[in-house]
Amino acid sequence: MKLMYVHGFGSSAQSGTVRLLRSCLPDDEVVARDIPIIPEEAIAMLKQMAEEEQPDIIVGTSMGGMYAEQLKGYDRVLVNPAFQMGDTMSSHGMVGKQTFSNPRADGVQEFIVTKALVKEYAAATQLCFQDITEEEKSRVYGLFGDEDPLVHTFDIFREHYPNAIHFHGEHQLTDHIAHNYLMPLIRKIRNKQLGIQLSPLFIHFDCLHDSYMKAASSMRNTYYQLIEKYTVYIVASAPTNDHRYTNNVQDWVEEHLSAPAHDTIIFTNSPQLLLGDFYITRKEEPDFMGTNIVFGSDTFKCWEDISTYFERLGS
Repeated sequence: MKLMYVHGFGSSAQSGTVRLLRSCLPDDEVVARDIPIIPEEAIAMLKQMAEEEQPDIIVGTSMGGMYAEQLKGYDRVLVNPAFQMGDTMSSHGMVGKQTFSNPRADGVQEFIVTKALVKEYAAATQLCFQDITEEEKSRVYGLFGDEDPLVHTFDIFREHYPNAIHFHGEHQLTDHIAHNYLMPLIRKIRNKQLGIQLSPLFIHFDCLHDSYMKAASSMRNTYYQLIEKYTVYIVASAPTNDHRYTNNVQDWVEEHLSAPAHDTIIFTNSPQLLLGDFYITRKEEPDFMGTNIVFGSDTFKCWEDISTYFERLGS
């Protein structure tokens, strides 16, 4: 797989994020180039680069996310995309002399941000969200930190694309965010490209938390283990009219499992209709056609027991 990375404002192709992506994808190729400061030159260079490299996936962060949205025809992941660059630059003191946060290929270390340049960035953001087809809507994912102090464009993105996902974090793409949110999403996109369909595995919502709605111990670690080998769905009961329940389930799953669980919740009162290899529940489901794992039983007292079971199954 070839991944093209589009860096943020004042950064370069030698950023720590590039090194992080290469460490996360040791068997794949990660390509990146220094982006010109002038927006018109930047988007022209990136379109040419995409045409030359023909990447399988494009990942853009911050300003790079804004540019990546404009690179139509590719599967893209936008991390905290800065769709309001002009306002962001003005409100966060980016006017004046600036220093690149990472070395550039041309050796330049400093640059000047003028009010005219800020207007150019504001104009560049106006080129986003143009000519979006139904196919394009399915090819673009947005990841948004719930504690990002710089960029707040979740609602703007969601007006145009359905795959808007929150993650727990700030503006920078850290190791934790990359491994637990970005990489599972990249695997999902890659499997779709290759036509790989992982076997379904179902987990009932009640197994994820205790009676106080606190996440069960080791649940997240086991969940991340399972999504590497299975398409994991969260199953919850289907209430008749209580929309608050469905909203609460969706909010809880988004808060605790975030991006990997995006669009995987099934509300049903007929578990016998679920077709998959495994169903993790708190009580026996005799009508389920696959293997029923009863969470809390003598065999599977906790999530560590389930993790050990699947480790042995895999070996």
